[in-house]
Amino acid sequence: MTKTAQYGIGTPAVTLTGGYGGHSNWEADATPEDFAAIAAAADRLGYAYLACSEHVGIPPEVEAVRGGRYYDPLPFFGYLAGMTTQIRFLTYVLVLAYNHPLEIAKRYGTLDRLSKGRVMLGVGVGSLKPEFDLLGLGGVEFTERGVRGDDAIRAIRASMGQRLPKYSGPFYEFSDFIIDPCAVQQHMPIWIGGRSARSLRRAVELGDGWAPFGLAVPEMQAMIERAKDKPSWDARDKPIELALRHDGLLDPVGEPGLAADRVAAVFEAGATTMHIGFASNSPAHYIEQVEALAVLKI
Repeated sequence: MTKTAQYGIGTPAVTLTGGYGGHSNWEADATPEDFAAIAAAADRLGYAYLACSEHVGIPPEVEAVRGGRYYDPLPFFGYLAGMTTQIRFLTYVLVLAYNHPLEIAKRYGTLDRLSKGRVMLGVGVGSLKPEFDLLGLGGVEFTERGVRGDDAIRAIRASMGQRLPKYSGPFYEFSDFIIDPCAVQQHMPIWIGGRSARSLRRAVELGDGWAPFGLAVPEMQAMIERAKDKPSWDARDKPIELALRHDGLLDPVGEPGLAADRVAAVFEAGATTMHIGFASNSPAHYIEQVEALAVLKI
């Protein structure tokens, strides 16, 4: 892999989506052994992270767009942590309202300790109201999910790596409870997911990175350029990570030139990391794609 290009993988088969790029036929029957082989290849080749999304339940009428399968990221990453050494694990994304900040601190802090500091939290405020309703969160929790999410991010930030976390905000307040084990990372990276200008503002103001979805490359680039004009962009202590996606699925084995052009366009749009989805017809072919992109000259 080139030194300038950093890639993360939207792990195949753990989410079967109808929109946002689709999925390959083999993914419906993917096995734990397939996940392990893909993770091992990505780990060996220096990929930045593997990603896994969170949804509890999907209404059948939206399955065609959002997909119906969502592996839970916590046990999935726990399975892979023991057979990899370098690659990181990104929740892409946890819906903040579905989890109390201390639940996230405990569960993902435990995973962080077991994986020796390799967890990255991708979080979002959510948009699927029927799922909020399913979890008893369909009232004010849904309409105020933005401001509540902001408070949750601050609470998580105050809790990670702390055995006795303490926080007081407009929606969350806690102290005098032991959270043990806690994360190895005192500052676990928090990336904000979403597809709105507000999600990018939230990332600039509260997060370490922005991981958008459902946007074309020119849209992401335009949003980033507008965000750079805001005082909050220059007020950061360190540059924001921008994990941008490409349109469709990459095929560096079959179309290396086109894949190189699409990768270059994403980095020219401002990406610091590229979130990858590969075209594939089998687990072995997927690994071939992972290997091909790693040696592609960008």
